[in-house]
Amino acid sequence: MPREGDDPARAIGVDTGGTFTDLVIDGPSGRRALKVLSTPRQPAHAVIEGLRLAGAGRTTRVHHGSTVATNALLERKGARVTFVTTSGVEDVLEIGRQQRPDLHALVPTRPEPLVPASRRIGVAERVEAGGAVRRLLSEREIRRVVREVRATSPEAIAIGLLHAWSHPAHEQRLAEALRALGVPISVSSRIAPEIREFERFATTCANAFLEPQVRRYLEMLAGQHFGPLEVVLSHGGTAPASRAAGEPVRQLLSGPAAGLRAALSAARACGFDSALTLDVGGTSTDCAFLGGEGAGSDGLPRTRGREVAGIPILLPTLEVHTVGAGGGSIAHVDDQGVLHVGPASAGADPGPACYGRGGPATVTDALAVLGMLPATGLAGGALPIDFAAAEQVMRPIARALGMRRPRDAAEAIRTLADAHMERALRKVSVERGEDPRAAALVAFGGAGGLHACALAESLDVRAIVWPRHAGVLCALGALEGGSRRERSQGVLLPASEGAVLARVLARLRKDVAAEFKASERSGVRIECWAEARYAGQAHELALPAEPIANLGARFHALHERRYGFADPTRQVVVVTLDARGHRPSERAEAVRARPRLDTGDARRRAKASGGVHDRESLAVGSRIVGPALLIDEGASCVVASGWTAELHASGAALLTQRRRR
Repeated sequence: MPREGDDPARAIGVDTGGTFTDLVIDGPSGRRALKVLSTPRQPAHAVIEGLRLAGAGRTTRVHHGSTVATNALLERKGARVTFVTTSGVEDVLEIGRQQRPDLHALVPTRPEPLVPASRRIGVAERVEAGGAVRRLLSEREIRRVVREVRATSPEAIAIGLLHAWSHPAHEQRLAEALRALGVPISVSSRIAPEIREFERFATTCANAFLEPQVRRYLEMLAGQHFGPLEVVLSHGGTAPASRAAGEPVRQLLSGPAAGLRAALSAARACGFDSALTLDVGGTSTDCAFLGGEGAGSDGLPRTRGREVAGIPILLPTLEVHTVGAGGGSIAHVDDQGVLHVGPASAGADPGPACYGRGGPATVTDALAVLGMLPATGLAGGALPIDFAAAEQVMRPIARALGMRRPRDAAEAIRTLADAHMERALRKVSVERGEDPRAAALVAFGGAGGLHACALAESLDVRAIVWPRHAGVLCALGALEGGSRRERSQGVLLPASEGAVLARVLARLRKDVAAEFKASERSGVRIECWAEARYAGQAHELALPAEPIANLGARFHALHERRYGFADPTRQVVVVTLDARGHRPSERAEAVRARPRLDTGDARRRAKASGGVHDRESLAVGSRIVGPALLIDEGASCVVASGWTAELHASGAALLTQRRRR
């Protein structure tokens, strides 16, 4: 905390990762970055320490990208949940869909439901798909349910009834009665009012499972007497901590979502309309394609419904693909002599061997042996690199692979990590009909710039953008993301029912606008989207909902572009409507690298081959011919042989190939 009389930071963006907790600070003297080691067992400790070092005060706005919800779901460390549902469908959570996670497994297995059968309680009620009540929920039945739920001693309650998306009254009556038990309650018609019972129930149970832990975490941060706390959600915007605590399931892609907005801004500042992103952190690599077909007006790709830790989440999220290949990914050779990299990670404690704490061999150690890390250390020099320890852990891997030198093992590890990352990049681009050659590769995270050139060559990408603050770009995105509120409603109506659809959109717009403070509403932009399909299809396409009058015609055209055919004679069904409200942040201007003034011929600008170059020391327009290493606070970038890096006016390093294959 700053001392009395000090001028505290105006705003701080925070992103917690498996190895580092990153902060970007807008303060009286400009913008700066900060990294502190994460504390996985108590993640709030690293955040509080970082905010203290950053000079946060009572007026400082804090925007936080959190992994607490994600980690709790991955580790199955959540609340004891009781699930209340319609009698006869208590086992939907277990039955799920007829999809095999492993086609070749003789005895396929699925992740266990978050709520065991002993804590699922059936309710005598029934609503039809159109909203008509077949069996009314009686007061006597409500009293019975309350008694049975109390007997399970729940820490949280989830309520999910059949077709509650079209008739939520029964869920609302149950929630009102169960509030007397004094535990958090998650209601499916509030969390995900959409069709598909399995996904809706699973999402609601996940929210109940996560809420007590996430609420305690956010209350701990709020109790530190910093300024207003906003939490980044999976759609890339933020919400107040009080609201985010009640809907933690919306935070499962919090950190990666924040980074995408900042990555697209960096690409567009350099003149690229679309971007392929490579966010390499300590535990994983996150990839996305920005600015492609299906993206909103902000250029960010959205999807509805995805699995997180084996649990389907029926909520709008930014479309990010994650693989377990990061700087801390552990490398080992199995009994058959096959090299593996990840998904297990050394994390922050003990971390890679080169951190000097006795950690295992990781991708970071391989990069250290290959000379791809700065001798000054990581995190701006706060974390020294033990190069001897990195070489030492490469020796047994080299022996197991029949190699002569530790460097050969390090090269094999780097190549395998690159292969995992390349598959992820192809999945979000080529496999979805997007041409990576038309985009820039935006490399960020602590290690994105170390892998970028090799991956760009594999994908035939012609330019790489290494943004300013690349090592903390997700924290920067959290700072700049602005407030966002989104609401959806299942409708399951023909596109020809324009008047009814328009009324639903008007209500959604009103609901979204009401979630912003009255003083903010004048700056809110709201856009509406529809999820539609042909009658009889099982999956939807997303497209702008307005104008409603030609929604069907626009769906036919989109179907033609996406799949190569359309059938104008078939009925178009609108499954879900969305309203997305966004208010840009009131952020300070970024402090750019101060360009040096040339006193002579322009050719005297830095144009060097090889060596290590600190970005802060480079003038705008400086060119570095690879092979070379660029370093910045919290990140490094390899300029490979055949590539040239030029410092752009935006502060980004723009890498291009000198020779084409």
